[in-house]
Amino acid sequence: MDNRERNLEIEEMLSRLGIEVRNAQLPVGDYIVSKRMCIERKAGKDFESSIMDSRLFEQAHRMAEAFERRLFIVENNHADPALSRHVLLGAILKLYSEYGTQVLFSEGPEETAYIVGRLAEREQQEMANEPLVMGRKKAYSRAQWQLFTLGTIPGIGPVLSRNLLLTFKTLRNIANLEITDLTVVEKIGRKKAENIYSIMNSEYSEEVNANR
Repeated sequence: MDNRERNLEIEEMLSRLGIEVRNAQLPVGDYIVSKRMCIERKAGKDFESSIMDSRLFEQAHRMAEAFERRLFIVENNHADPALSRHVLLGAILKLYSEYGTQVLFSEGPEETAYIVGRLAEREQQEMANEPLVMGRKKAYSRAQWQLFTLGTIPGIGPVLSRNLLLTFKTLRNIANLEITDLTVVEKIGRKKAENIYSIMNSEYSEEVNANR
């Protein structure tokens, strides 16, 4: 368990389930349950805010580089969502289709502890995968940062990012393109091209409006 995100309620419940909990500063995720699986826990509001500022996809990218299997657990805070169902489903689908990361919803800390505990048991007892804490964060190459930068744009994942960079070579070149230029890349339609152009060329504003 990441010692910066400790939740004593979950930790106590895991202990009751017979799960040994070790605390450490983890490079990614909140829980590492085996050598191949890590879990990130989020409250509902944090999940929404991380979609709006693209932090969610940055975390998914880091998790995908370090672990074969990844999971987000989103705890229900029973508050009205700030984002539309369409936006939430879009983010969940992007996590699965572009980062191979699944999302489970939990009713609260007790259910979260149950999910983490059962996954830890399955991973460690049935598959003999003892948890392994990575020593430090992996250093990204320049090319990885370029791919990651483009990949945080909604609708543009690793594959399209690579295609864009292979075609236009640099982020500066991509930022200077017109909408019609962007559509020459396979699977970049008018809508995605307009989105890339808008993000690259719109004036920055502190106001966050999920429907824009």
